[in-house]
Amino acid sequence: MNVDGVVEVAAWTVQGLRDVGFTGFVPFARLPEVEVPADPGVYVIVRDASDPPLFLESSVAGWFKRKDPSVEKARLTDAWVPAAVVLYVGKASGGSTGARGLRKRLDEYRRHGAGQPVGHWGGRYIWQLANVEELLVAWLPTLHSDPEDIEATLLTQFADQYGRRPFANRKMGRAASRIVDR
Repeated sequence: MNVDGVVEVAAWTVQGLRDVGFTGFVPFARLPEVEVPADPGVYVIVRDASDPPLFLESSVAGWFKRKDPSVEKARLTDAWVPAAVVLYVGKASGGSTGARGLRKRLDEYRRHGAGQPVGHWGGRYIWQLANVEELLVAWLPTLHSDPEDIEATLLTQFADQYGRRPFANRKMGRAASRIVDR
């Protein structure tokens, strides 16, 4: 991130994300044992593999408010972005008290994927991938910028390169509405 709080990802690879300041790159299962910052920020879920994805019949994620997180395999296939390493871009605000941040948001995401009834509906397509244990989580604190603005910037940059939003992002957030999925 430059001094103006602008993030520009030149290459949507693990190294390209590291180059703009993302850190972590740990499996979901390791989140409780690593020092995830409590600051507001953005995060990405990456799959550093070139083989085609395998989708589960049903999601391993927890039901929330009596809603099944599973979707039809055809929807997952349609949402897949071939050759993309980044599968999801998310944000973690500080919340009204400033106590939420990356650590809490990523823990909610991990717990949702572990089958707990946690409110992290965004990004739920992740939990219908086989070999989810191979996915990596990385984060970027945004101390001087609104995480929602940074998320919108990242989603727009991704869509500009790939012509659509990342696989598990079902909305563009504040990002330009001109981006239409194919």
